[in-house]
Amino acid sequence: MGGKYRITGNTYPRMRRPRNRRRIVLAGVSAVVALGLAGWGTLQLIDVFTGGDQSASAVGHKRDCPTPTPTPAVPAKALPKPAAIKVNVYNATTTTGLAKAAADELKKRGFTVGEVGNAPEAYDKKVPGPGVLLGAPTAVDGSFAVLGTQLPGTVQKTDTRKTAEVDLILGAKFKAFSTPAEATAAMTALTKPSPAPSSTSCAPTPPKTKNG
Repeated sequence: MGGKYRITGNTYPRMRRPRNRRRIVLAGVSAVVALGLAGWGTLQLIDVFTGGDQSASAVGHKRDCPTPTPTPAVPAKALPKPAAIKVNVYNATTTTGLAKAAADELKKRGFTVGEVGNAPEAYDKKVPGPGVLLGAPTAVDGSFAVLGTQLPGTVQKTDTRKTAEVDLILGAKFKAFSTPAEATAAMTALTKPSPAPSSTSCAPTPPKTKNG
């Protein structure tokens, strides 16, 4: 080139990139880094407030639980037959002939009937419910349970007698015995084996939180 723009000597002018482009590149990189940090911080907050991988940890612990060994059902205790239960029937109400009518019904249902009459003074007109079952302590899990299927709501009491006979003292709310079908259903429920106790479930170990 000639004129005033002619280049002389061995030195050439140094060409530089425009500074504006460098600033744009740096701004873009900074924006990407800022977005990445913001996303990572958001995930950390979610872990703190939701428990993070708690469900996955719980599943992992649950898989390690041993398989429970099934427990056999507990057989029901054998109950005496109605014919083996001797019942004394006493009337503690003001209704005449109630004890005899109740004794006749129990006899029809297979029970052995003993004495029939008015209740002793300690119970006469002092039984507000359907009735009272009175007998030796051994009758609680036997004769009382069987008679209870015939007259629900009776109060059970024990005394010092040595015999196996049971007193049925009819109270003010006595109307009638359960129907034979109801009594049979109640007896069937008593003779069923008890359900096996439920095994303790293996609860997963709670995961550690971020704060230790």
